[in-house]
Amino acid sequence: MNGLPFLPGNTFRDPTKQNYHITQTLGFKNGHRVPKHPEFGPGADRLNFNQLSETELALLENYKPSLIYGRAKPEAPDNFVPATVAFDKKVLRFFGYFKQTVYESPNEFFRVRPVTILYYLEDDSMQIFEDPVENSGIPQGKLIRRHKFPKNDQGQTFSWKDLNLGENLSIYGHTFRICDCDDFTTKWLESEGVIVNPPESIPKDPYIESRKKASELKTYKTKTDFDKLRQFIEMDRKVLRFYAVWDDRANPFGELRPFVIHYYLVDDTLEVREVHKPNDGHDPFPVLIKRQKIPKNRYNVKSTFASIYLELSDDEIKQYLRPHDLGMGQVVNIFGRNFTIYDMDNFTKAFYYQNMGVTDFAPLRDENVFGKPSQAYARMEIAPYNGYGSLEDSLQNCLYLVPEPPKKDYIKLLENQHKVLRYEALMETSKLEDKGRKFIISYRLSDDSIGIYEPPMRNSGVIGGKFLEFSRVARPGSTLDSPKFYGPQDFYIGAVINIFKHKFRIVGADLFVLKFAEEHADQFPPQTLESLRAHLGDITGRVDAKDRGTINIKRRPGDFDRIYNEIRNKLKASRITNSEDLRQMFLKYDADRTGYISKENIKDLFRKVSLPLDDDIIDAMMQEAGSNENGSINLYNFVKFFE
Repeated sequence: MNGLPFLPGNTFRDPTKQNYHITQTLGFKNGHRVPKHPEFGPGADRLNFNQLSETELALLENYKPSLIYGRAKPEAPDNFVPATVAFDKKVLRFFGYFKQTVYESPNEFFRVRPVTILYYLEDDSMQIFEDPVENSGIPQGKLIRRHKFPKNDQGQTFSWKDLNLGENLSIYGHTFRICDCDDFTTKWLESEGVIVNPPESIPKDPYIESRKKASELKTYKTKTDFDKLRQFIEMDRKVLRFYAVWDDRANPFGELRPFVIHYYLVDDTLEVREVHKPNDGHDPFPVLIKRQKIPKNRYNVKSTFASIYLELSDDEIKQYLRPHDLGMGQVVNIFGRNFTIYDMDNFTKAFYYQNMGVTDFAPLRDENVFGKPSQAYARMEIAPYNGYGSLEDSLQNCLYLVPEPPKKDYIKLLENQHKVLRYEALMETSKLEDKGRKFIISYRLSDDSIGIYEPPMRNSGVIGGKFLEFSRVARPGSTLDSPKFYGPQDFYIGAVINIFKHKFRIVGADLFVLKFAEEHADQFPPQTLESLRAHLGDITGRVDAKDRGTINIKRRPGDFDRIYNEIRNKLKASRITNSEDLRQMFLKYDADRTGYISKENIKDLFRKVSLPLDDDIIDAMMQEAGSNENGSINLYNFVKFFE
């Protein structure tokens, strides 16, 4: 059976074998783990091999019996050698250092003190020496006397197993760093099975090094041939201008921003200015980087430089940006931003051609740098007028999120205050009940508004009174985008005025209308003047209504103070509080831009607002406001008239 090949049909099962478990080889005896050798294998087959353990086999392999006769003689024991004799004059020597903090000294913050650590093998005692340094001012030599150094609070002491390179020893509150050892120490530790770490270098004391540097022979550097005065004289007001872009589109919300780089040849400084466009969404700061010397790599400095509170100087940075570092198509890194130069002005091109021999000045128009041309933004469309309120008020809702009142022309309002042109009109209508209705149309020159009043008539069946509030009225046919409003030149005798789908025919006017039209003949067409003169030429009225002259009235005691206070109250009632409007009013009278206006200008202002023109009143107000010796006042004093 054993000679048959192991193929299907040639194998037979032994019916006597029923137990195929693995015999247990581990057990416990008296609380200890004891290995046992198996006697039977799977299927209860007896195992016929050596029952000895590996330890017993190793002993038998190395056992060499000696053939002797009689009783065996015991071997003599080795001679006892005490540790004081075996390790006499054997000392392990380590080299290290410890740092000592220096307080209240501007020249040093700590000192590095090299030491030598000795370990005596005969009694496990240690000793620490400090190498003497000349003129150190510190007591040196034996730091810690020879004895067993305590390791912890449990009474343990340091042994040679605790000493290795690159480790720290805490002894009596001082931390000693072991950096190196001698050859004997290295060989002895390796013979005892200790893996010695690689040695380290002892750092140098910065204060001792500074003293050595101060005591060395000083060397002097010959002054360079470069003349800064000549550079200042020849290169003054000569600036190289480069046009560059900063591509920040890789970051979220980044964009391609244009800049102008100025390089000043007089002192080799550089500045970067921003190029703003309307509605670009950036604050209107003109300068991104102020004029200064720009280093090529501001991070290429020593690691010991205190950059937190010190600024970079020529001692730390040796290389700055120069004209040969700038050119067409070059990418310049300025404080972490990469600027791509794509063009330059004519003076810069001539400078590079004459001094560096550059001839290719083709502007850079790479689509990878500038990107695709941006599409035009959609312009804001004004919503159509809905008929509520005035046109100016409705427009403010489209221009501002929080609507503001429309701006008024305060100069026109002050000059034409209380000036109203009044006309008599009849309603043009096909309704019989509305024919013959008379109206008074008032045109206010201060804000070009029109108001209509209907005088009450007995037994007319119509309640008279206010027909239209004062408001600006657009002419028929004008568009909402550019409306044209009625003006004084549109009101003449016989004219038909269309006001909100109501037609009125002008049939009369008062004498002030004719007087105002003759004084401002350049603003009225000839037909308007002729119609007013034909209608009002033969009418006589009050003298002051025709001539508009000054009436002198004899004053009584106390009239001066009363008139003066009323004038002050009227100027305050004008409510011109905007400083820009007051400045424009002042510049209107200061045509020569001398910074002062005279007494005659104040009289003209009083004449337009219908105030008294007496010299004593005007002199008193100018003296209160503060006039100079010539009787003129400046803008600051002019503002006091309205305070």
